[in-house]
Amino acid sequence: MIEQFVKDTLAEDVGRGDLYALVEPSVETKADIIAKSDGVVAGVKYIDALAKLENFEVIWGKEDGESFEVGDIIAIVKGDSHTVLKIERTLLNMLLHASSIATLTNKYVKIIKPYGVKLLDTRKTRPMLRKFEKYATRCGGAVNHRMGLDDSLMIKDTHYKTIKDLKSYIEKARLQIPFTSKIEVEAETFEIAKEAFEAGADIVMCDNMTPSQIAEIVKYRDENYPHVLLEASGNISLETIESYAKSGVDAISSGSLIHQANWIDLSMKMS
Repeated sequence: MIEQFVKDTLAEDVGRGDLYALVEPSVETKADIIAKSDGVVAGVKYIDALAKLENFEVIWGKEDGESFEVGDIIAIVKGDSHTVLKIERTLLNMLLHASSIATLTNKYVKIIKPYGVKLLDTRKTRPMLRKFEKYATRCGGAVNHRMGLDDSLMIKDTHYKTIKDLKSYIEKARLQIPFTSKIEVEAETFEIAKEAFEAGADIVMCDNMTPSQIAEIVKYRDENYPHVLLEASGNISLETIESYAKSGVDAISSGSLIHQANWIDLSMKMS
């Protein structure tokens, strides 16, 4: 739950109490959240939950998914000084973390948008931050891949080594997993991709292949298994993603949306 996450995050920072509040009485105050770099907003839902928890007001100048430029006022915070100063770092950390991921994600999305390819995140998230970080990629324009192992059945290369007959395994799996769950097979070669098509996979992930290798699989798919979705993954960067989008795949997944996102620059200034 968002509320519990926010409560735990604030408790981590406040500890036994803000020592500042012991010295002087509280006064009414207002603060601006100012952009010191360009980016895309993410974190509004979490900041709103914090505001409700701590009884202060946030007036948003930007919403989740909207772009901002240096100098923009993203939000105005109003409340008593003890509260505003207590929540300052928690608010900024959540807004910075989420917006940084959304900002990088949006750069990828803009590159592949002309090709009609979906951008997917991965399960390469920080421990206990998966929902928060995947929410941030959505704000940046990506589509969530699996939230967990219970979302769909993915047969990765490590699984593949334990399976004697892929077709037989998938047939058995259809009887065990939920009716609505899809089966995806990771393929590092054309041969494995072909086997996955023949075995009845719903999605084939072309992993660590070149765009030209993937284009061959796309051609084979289009001619023989047009109902199967194709995903490209593996060491895909801002510099290379367009070439993968041109290959004809339906989606491209990248863990770098999260683990390569550098923090943007935001600050809170009393006004």
